[in-house]
Amino acid sequence: MNFAELTSESHRRFNPLTGEWILVSPHRTERPWQGQVESSPAEVVPSYDPNCYLCPGNARAGGTRNPPYTGTFVFDNDFAALKLATCAGEIDEGGLLVAKSEGGRCRVVCFSPRHDLTMARMSVPELRRVVDTWVSEFSALAGDPRVRSVEIFENRGAIMGCSNPHPHGQIWANETLPNEPQRELIAFRNYRKRRGTTLLEDYLALELKKEARLVCSNDHFVLLVPFWAVWPFETMLISRRAVSALDELNDDERTALAEILGRATIRYDNLFRTSFPYTMGFHQRPTDGGDYPEFHLHAHFYPPLLRSATIKKFMVGYEMLAMPQRDITAETAAHWLRDLPAKHYSDQRG
Repeated sequence: MNFAELTSESHRRFNPLTGEWILVSPHRTERPWQGQVESSPAEVVPSYDPNCYLCPGNARAGGTRNPPYTGTFVFDNDFAALKLATCAGEIDEGGLLVAKSEGGRCRVVCFSPRHDLTMARMSVPELRRVVDTWVSEFSALAGDPRVRSVEIFENRGAIMGCSNPHPHGQIWANETLPNEPQRELIAFRNYRKRRGTTLLEDYLALELKKEARLVCSNDHFVLLVPFWAVWPFETMLISRRAVSALDELNDDERTALAEILGRATIRYDNLFRTSFPYTMGFHQRPTDGGDYPEFHLHAHFYPPLLRSATIKKFMVGYEMLAMPQRDITAETAAHWLRDLPAKHYSDQRG
């Protein structure tokens, strides 16, 4: 099979970050759709919502009142999934019934005091403040000897489990390394032992040479649809310089990260002319004080929309029981995203 045949023939693609395969069936895009279709009425969102738990000056669900913040605002989640004050313990019955206590900390990051904004509608200076906040939070949490992993992420849209439309993300700090970063760490470590470089350094060089899956880039970051993408318009954001975490970014790189986050989310909104839902998160080195030269900073965007703002992609049937499967090839998805305007659809005239 050659690369030209990948656009029409069923095939598997290997994900070197996880060691797993995905089935790609490009011919299935021709099938009619009779699945779930939901209406997406246009909604006017106010800049301030007196009933929002995250707006400045409002009381949160737990009773604490937010300060009248004017930039970013960070606080411990009132209903945290992880708590540092967790009693240590474990059970193990024959290696079959195994459980261990897990402590940690959950933080909420409000990106802006304005209720009506999203990353796609924020300026580069505003996004730069978000990046700086992420760096500060990562550094503080990484300095806690009880924390081994810091996951910075955003769930955008109700379909992705976001219970509040106010622009915000979360930071979960674990005392152990979660599954996905653990799998990537093993892959990165094995690759560096064999090649002496980071896996994503070599992968990025290959993608820059081929250009088929590139979406957009600047001097310090590249956004692309990974060759092994599972979600219809999944993308990966990779730093050009092989840094292991956000706290290693210099001033220019922080601004470049803010700039490309805006360009990425604008393209998502422009794809179906809606506030595009997604889960986005950074993968960074473990924070146990060890040396991780094999780890390469990157972020994943996982959006659920398939063919329009009303048709969604779910993992069902074969995908739950066998392996992930996708119809739109990574190359087609990248082409669509790359060709979208860099200006937000709501700002376009004529």
